[in-house]
Amino acid sequence: MPELRQNFFTKEWVIIATERAKRPEELATHRPLQIVSLFVETCPFCPGNENKTPAEIIRYPANTTEPWEVRVIPNKFAALSRDVQPTRSMQDVWRRIEGFGFHEVVIDSPDHSSCMALLPDEQVARILRVYKERYSSLGMDRRINHVTIFKSHGVDAGASLQHPHSQLIATPVIPGQVRHRLHEALRHYDDDGNCMFCHMVEREIAEQTRVVQKSEYFVAMEVFASATPFATHIFPFRHMASFGDMSATEIADLARVLRGLLARIYIGLENPDLNFTIRSGPSDYGSARHFHWYVSVIPRLTRTAGFELGSGMFINTVLPEAAAEFLRNIKIEKATGAVSYRRIGTRIQRPAGSDAGKGKPVTMN
Repeated sequence: MPELRQNFFTKEWVIIATERAKRPEELATHRPLQIVSLFVETCPFCPGNENKTPAEIIRYPANTTEPWEVRVIPNKFAALSRDVQPTRSMQDVWRRIEGFGFHEVVIDSPDHSSCMALLPDEQVARILRVYKERYSSLGMDRRINHVTIFKSHGVDAGASLQHPHSQLIATPVIPGQVRHRLHEALRHYDDDGNCMFCHMVEREIAEQTRVVQKSEYFVAMEVFASATPFATHIFPFRHMASFGDMSATEIADLARVLRGLLARIYIGLENPDLNFTIRSGPSDYGSARHFHWYVSVIPRLTRTAGFELGSGMFINTVLPEAAAEFLRNIKIEKATGAVSYRRIGTRIQRPAGSDAGKGKPVTMN
């Protein structure tokens, strides 16, 4: 029988359509094998093409005599402008703010053919450190009320360039989704005296059925009332309201868990388009007891249709418990060096120009 489940964080209802539920493997994205070059001459994010982008904000390593591993640049086609002031105005029922904000691109790797699922854990940790640095720096600007960090992987997820990159947008207002979660978290804290996120994580760990991966500091799990198939959240065990409060040890651990989860999705669902975002309270929420930041990973396996648009209620055709079991059973192989892969079926192939394996197909263990 179908059932309705309520999201503990947002109180939104989701239909779990068990009578037309699909096996997780049925949602794999079967695509032709694509060989991607390590370097593309026309790509503005590839090394040697730095003059095709706006002047970089930061790079890692900072020494410009060394090859860069991560770069941050202003988005050339920014949604907001840092050159105006967030002047507010109101006319009758219409409110507006001048389009102030920061829109930046984090170039994840110099390797055009890579993706985060197949990067070394150390490289993912570098990316996370850059996220944190920009999050903290922009959060110090008193005109900024929220910083959203997100990745779009693939065309269906909204990526306009293939080279692996992430983005962040800093806004003078708190977005509605974030505000709603903050409100529900505060209401729960007022009623119960505890963080709802900490409580939920404790219960999920005890039940185990929706846990995908666990480490010393983080847990990745399917959501009980997941709106879409394989929507997975990564929570820190330590209560933190702000992403900027992570320690160096926690960053390294999150890199392993995030990379591992993305690899499971990449292998098990054959490299689907996906989005992830870091859902954090504002940077000055550091001491808040009611909110708990987390990473939300959402593969783009289904499309929003008329019912979802008309009702705001989603229909999920994959049981979250089945999705968690499927991902737990995926065997992942660590990426090494700059060699990355594009996968089809149960086989992966190194991109042309790779010295390792001379471009021959290999089997993923």
